[in-house]
Amino acid sequence: MQTNKNKKWGEDVFPLLSWFKIDKVKNAKVLVVGAGALGNEVLKNLALFGVGNIVVVDFDQIEFSNLTRSILFRPEDADKGFYKAEIAAKRLLEINPTINVKAICGDLSTAVGLGVYRRMDVVVGCLDSLKARTLLNRMCFRAGKIWIEGGIGDLEGQVTAYQLGKNCYECRVAEEEVADDTGNSHENRTSCPQIAQGNAERGRVATTPVSASIIGAIQAQEVMKIIHSEEVEAGIFDTLIGIMFNYQGKNSQAGTFEFSYYNNDCISHEFWGNIVEIPTLSADTKIGDAIQIIKETLKVEQVDINLRNDKFVDFLSSRTDNKKFVAMMPESKIPNFIDASQEMVYLSISDGGLYQHSYENIDEEFPYLDMTFRQIGIPYLDVLQVTTENGYAYVELTADIKHFENLFEA
Repeated sequence: MQTNKNKKWGEDVFPLLSWFKIDKVKNAKVLVVGAGALGNEVLKNLALFGVGNIVVVDFDQIEFSNLTRSILFRPEDADKGFYKAEIAAKRLLEINPTINVKAICGDLSTAVGLGVYRRMDVVVGCLDSLKARTLLNRMCFRAGKIWIEGGIGDLEGQVTAYQLGKNCYECRVAEEEVADDTGNSHENRTSCPQIAQGNAERGRVATTPVSASIIGAIQAQEVMKIIHSEEVEAGIFDTLIGIMFNYQGKNSQAGTFEFSYYNNDCISHEFWGNIVEIPTLSADTKIGDAIQIIKETLKVEQVDINLRNDKFVDFLSSRTDNKKFVAMMPESKIPNFIDASQEMVYLSISDGGLYQHSYENIDEEFPYLDMTFRQIGIPYLDVLQVTTENGYAYVELTADIKHFENLFEA
């Protein structure tokens, strides 16, 4: 008799679906950004489907309030202040021990390298921040990947998908802001950005387990469609690229409508092609050494590394007395750095803001060449945009693939 240990996950169930390709799902790679209420539902469904390789990203710790709508978290997780991403990954393996899961506890700008995105089949956004959504949109476009956005609030929610050349989140937000200013709000439909903004103004994210379950299920369903790309091309499936699924629980209504925004002048429409993989280059490499390695690999004389996601800040200073505060961190961490010091908070208010000394580009004149990329905020397996005498080039910190264990072997 065949034991459970020798069986493939779902082999008695999913092959009954005419479209389901069990090996394709087992080899699939999905990045889920956000492990809150919505992320919990998406992750749970992906594990049940048997998606073989999942990366989950979140920088938050579990709070007691999360337990009302997050199936993967327990009271003891909140008591101990565990990180959402780590506990979500642990619980996924309890649900389905046959899959590979990687947790990244951090934010998009300093914790997730573009090399991770480019190895994914699809990306799922479960976020409540406009800034995070915009950055996710840019990263996915640079990597040439489809991303599926979900938004929830109270008894409502929406899902749509974005793909370079077809539909853009940043174009959508820009047009909605124009519409708000002119009074024409697209038939008064509530969008994901509007939900997030409204929740932020109230200081909370008002969601229910029902809306999270429904929207998370639709997002997971879209993941399965994109994994089965041949079925999409054959017309068996229609995706939500340029289409919005809208759920209104108060009125028991759900439906889809065209929701495509694309301005050819948008700065988010940037695909980083022809990436050069450098197997000796890591985020733990000292910057001075890295510049030499890149020069030798590209056979160029000049290399300027462009910090496209996050500037590097070495110090802040008071505008009145020039008192200096050493920072040595990515710009994204500066607000928390200031908040942690009563003196800086006072000076920031009284001086109208502290002066920030930062770097957007790094070359051989950079005064901290002995620092590593990680120390200035560049994550493992990132892709660097560099300027050479021959123009732009894109190089990957490929040595960092070791930090992702078995995820990228399939």
